[in-house]
This record gives sequence, C-alpha cells and structure tokens, in this order.
Amino acid sequence: MTLKRIAPLALSALLLGAVAANAEEPTTTDSVEEVEKAPIFVQQKGKVTSVEDFNDGKLFFVEDGENIFHFYVDANTLVYDNTGKEVKLEVGNTISMYVYGNQPMILIYPPRYTPSVVIVETEKPGFVKVDQFDENHLSADGQLQLNLNEDSVIVDAKGKTVAAEDLKDNSAIVFYGPTTRSLPPQTSPEKIVVFPKLDNTVPEETPDDESKIEEIIGGDFRLLEGQKMVPLRKVAEGLGYKVDATKKGAIISKDALTYTITRDEKTYGYNKALGQFKVAPTLLEEGKTYVEYDFVLELLK
Repeated sequence: MTLKRIAPLALSALLLGAVAANAEEPTTTDSVEEVEKAPIFVQQKGKVTSVEDFNDGKLFFVEDGENIFHFYVDANTLVYDNTGKEVKLEVGNTISMYVYGNQPMILIYPPRYTPSVVIVETEKPGFVKVDQFDENHLSADGQLQLNLNEDSVIVDAKGKTVAAEDLKDNSAIVFYGPTTRSLPPQTSPEKIVVFPKLDNTVPEETPDDESKIEEIIGGDFRLLEGQKMVPLRKVAEGLGYKVDATKKGAIISKDALTYTITRDEKTYGYNKALGQFKVAPTLLEEGKTYVEYDFVLELLK
C-alpha cells in the first residue's frame, strides 16, 4: 500500500508512532552496554569417578555427563564441603572446583586443571561463593555483597584470623546462608577463607623449560605440515622418561605418567585418557619417530 492510498488519520497515526518510537531511542553514550568482564574464577562441576597418585599429590577423574576432566590436588589445594568444613576428597563425591580464569593450562584432552579450591557438595544447606571482593565487600562479578561486622569469621588457609580490611587484597571462599532480595543480594557470611591472588606474571612456559628442550634437541628437528617435529626417544629420555619401543611406536613413562604413542595415528594414550596430536607421529629418519614440539612441552610437567 502506498502513502497516497492511506487515509489522513491513519497517516497521522503512523507519523506520531514513528516520532514516539524515535523518542525512545537513546541519544547519549550513557546507554552503551558495558562489556561483561571475564570471571576471575572458572567453575567446573562433576562426580569423582576415580583417583590416582600423581607427583606429590593426587589426580582426580571427574565426569558430568559428556563433560570429562581431571584435576590435580596437593597440600596447597583448599578442600571444604559446602558448610565450610575441611574434608578429604573421595571417589563418589560431587564436587565444584574453581580455577583462576587466566591461569596457564597444559594443552591436553581431557582437560586437566590445578584448582585453588574444591568444594564437596553435601545434602546440608549452605552456599559457596569463590571470588574477589573490593573495599565495599562487593564481589568482582557484582553478584554478592557481604555484610561484615566485628564478629565475622575471616581466616586464612591455616585458620589464622584475618582483618576485614585485608579481604580486598586476597581471593576468598565465602560460606553463607540466606540472602536479601536486593540487587545485589546481601548476606552475613558464616565463614570466609582467604587465599593469595594469582600472580599474573607467571609465564605459561618458562624460558628455562624451553632452553632445556632446545639443548636436548640441538639441530635435530623437522618441519611437517607447519609443525616442528622432534625425535621422541631423544627428548623423552633427556627429560627423564623411560622409553619402551613397540612395533608401531613407543610407551614412555615416568612416575605416574604413561603415554602410548603410535606412529601415523593422531590419537595417543595418556594414563586412562586420550590425547590428540595436530600431526601424527611419523618416521622422518630411519629408526627415529618424530612428534610435534607442543607434545614435548607436555612432558615437562
């Protein structure tokens, strides 16, 4: 329908509607949406299915439907139930683990985390918040406000009392009950456990690690499909691994770590899990299997 065929009253109504619609449009930069900040902590949930000794701690295997991951726990990991009680992790526990969002991770599948905090879920009532809080005791994600007073229980991992003003200089686990219906919700926490913030200056691979590998390799490497390929046995033994040859590859092991490498296959075995190469291991020189450099970095852990 053209404008010539619209009745005058109808046309007036359309024009008024257009003016009203335009009036509702923001005209200042104040209406620009704020960019959502990345969370300080990444949370993963699941049920512990198995555990094995690993280095100076333990490696826990977790499943949550199709989501499978591992996490490493040692004497520095904070482990509590949802009521704030220190507990030991066991197979069958339903857990929530928290790892710093910008914390370096090794490239492996299933993913392996080194959490700062692990919470064991129980049937008892109790909520948990792991985050950082500002001088007004507001969480970094803006989702929880703490009402603190002189009776508030704030301790470090060893149970030593910490002053409320020091909360802003640390990360914290907050155990709490009911909250107000305000925005943000407010609560008087039952217990707060503080722990150090992540040092953002820690590099993913230290120069010393890289130098050690380069010293072992020397000039013995090849380029294949855009990947730097290095001799498996030479590097593995140089890093302290035992290498047992198989008909189509090798099994390398050290302490609780075992890798099963098969030539011309992109999938490799890692303990009870599977990993993935970008380029399959291959014979690039008689009697010498070469693997991608990124895999060698995994052997440094």
